Amino acid sequence: MTLHTTTYGENGSPIVFCHGLFGQGRNWTAVAKALADDHRTVLVDLPHHGRSPWSESFDYVEVADQLAALLADLFGEDDPVTLVGHSMGGKAAMVTALRSPELVGRLCVVDIAPVDYGGSGEFAGYVEAMEALDLDALQRRTDADEALRASVPNRTVREFLLQNLRREGDSWRWQVNLEVLGRDLDALSGWPADRLDGVAPFEGPVLWLAGGDSDYVRGEQDAEMRRLFPRVRKVVVKGAGHWVHAQRPEVVVEALRQLTA
Repeated sequence: MTLHTTTYGENGSPIVFCHGLFGQGRNWTAVAKALADDHRTVLVDLPHHGRSPWSESFDYVEVADQLAALLADLFGEDDPVTLVGHSMGGKAAMVTALRSPELVGRLCVVDIAPVDYGGSGEFAGYVEAMEALDLDALQRRTDADEALRASVPNRTVREFLLQNLRREGDSWRWQVNLEVLGRDLDALSGWPADRLDGVAPFEGPVLWLAGGDSDYVRGEQDAEMRRLFPRVRKVVVKGAGHWVHAQRPEVVVEALRQLTA
């Protein structure tokens, strides 16, 4: 499986970005472009998202191994990357660093922890609303926005979900694999602890960014994060919720500059 990527910059150490659930690599565009003068920045569409292939299930270990294959192909062990991941992408990045540490020099985890969150939360409702949309009846993208309004009243969230809606000729389709992601939401909210038994901690530098207004990173998760990533530095970003890089991109850019200096 070859993951779709977009690259900015031609020189400097590589930084690879992984998005969250229902996202795409391009969610990191502003941050990647801001760093592209001094780094080669790569935006990855994870499996079941964007322009990357779909498979029969979602599994963090499989996703991590696909990421590792991509990193090995693009850069190899002689040029380990700074791997950045938000939410779902943060978990995939952590598993990649643990399983393939030779490919990862530094790690940045954005508003997620290596724990099982114990449920699908609001995401199950988003899947249900997207699946219920009558794509054959759509004339314009604004029709889809209006149809989702009752189920997804938050305009920012609707716009985020609708980035996955693509027009092909006279028809519309979802670019995200709703069937698999909806079915495997428990795996998405979980953490493959049993699959990581015996794996050594990642010894590289780790930046852990938490949104000050988010509930995803809490104090009781610190011990497990430090067990797996002994060189972690936790930074709480004020004025940001779960989408830290979208809400405070200037803070994330500066933090990554410091991490990669």
